[in-house]
Amino acid sequence: MITINNQYGLVGKNISYSFSKDYFSKKFEDNDLTDYSYENFDIQHINEFPEILKNNLNLKGLNVTIPYKESIIPFLDTLSNKASKIGAINTIKFNKKGKLKGYNTDCFGFQKSLQPLLQPHHKKALILGTGGASKAVAFALEQMGILYTFVSREATENSIDYNRINATTFDNYQIIINCTPLGTSPNITECPDIPYDYFTAGHIAFDLIYNPSETLFLQKAKSSGAITKNGHEMLIFQAEKAWKIWNKG
Repeated sequence: MITINNQYGLVGKNISYSFSKDYFSKKFEDNDLTDYSYENFDIQHINEFPEILKNNLNLKGLNVTIPYKESIIPFLDTLSNKASKIGAINTIKFNKKGKLKGYNTDCFGFQKSLQPLLQPHHKKALILGTGGASKAVAFALEQMGILYTFVSREATENSIDYNRINATTFDNYQIIINCTPLGTSPNITECPDIPYDYFTAGHIAFDLIYNPSETLFLQKAKSSGAITKNGHEMLIFQAEKAWKIWNKG
């Protein structure tokens, strides 16, 4: 019987669909890492997180997904500088003393995935949603010198609401990024409530969702001529970055 000394996993809610378990399990298999495992820790509330730690003493690293990218932070010992600035994490490294440090690799993954699509006229972005993923996207856009505005169901000091989006908005914002879970399988008939007819060939529609591979948001944007991209490549980039973090030092 093989002893699993290097345990990894994903913390989230309703994550049976997740890409991470298959991705890392295959990575371990391909690299003949027989004492490594990866599993989903599907919890209904973040207060269950300490139980995961208590029951899995060989944990070396975790990924974190919706809806815990922000609420998990108080359970960590330290944050990387970038994660601290973003205010959300998606990767946790356990050091040799068992201390937990939070990182954000979403911003890296998003930037690497969006960059090849950018043209000189892509100056401003609308970020649909205000959760942990949207914070990482905003940080990446800042790094790229792209101005952005958040969109949420209710207008706040830092965001506009969906009713404000019109033809003029689409003239001013050439990148529209879906950071909401709307359209994620199995709820594939859902999409953010925006006027899709105003998309043009000069727009990019980027959806962080990867299952299904083409959400209704992307289908509607594409039918108006927009360049579209889903979150699959971003996910691979952020996963590889997490793997490097877990294995450094």
